[in-house]
Amino acid sequence: MSELSENNYIRIVVINWAICVPLIVLFAWPYYHAAMLVGMDESFRYLGAFMFALPFMITILHGHVTMALGSVHRQHYYTWLKNHPYTFGLFFHPMLVKTRFRIILLLVSLIFLPIGYLLGL
Repeated sequence: MSELSENNYIRIVVINWAICVPLIVLFAWPYYHAAMLVGMDESFRYLGAFMFALPFMITILHGHVTMALGSVHRQHYYTWLKNHPYTFGLFFHPMLVKTRFRIILLLVSLIFLPIGYLLGL
């Protein structure tokens, strides 16, 4: 069986979806508690915590794809996701695997924390 088979891609997608929520919770709670300490409104705490956890989760999932397929072949997997937008690639966008996007998202969430404190959100 080839590592570039559709069955292998489906297995990777299922594993990534299964570990998605636990990773969000794992990486979101420090931001949530920091926002609670500065007195940020609860809805903004959840939003900021999600924005903070998303880059870490995407990095772990990207690493999982790299370990499963190798750095040379992971582009085939992402192309396969783009070709299945209404099933397996539902929330996939090529921008998600870009390091620049993940860093910007992390910085926006960190800037959101003192702004929420100063404005009393």
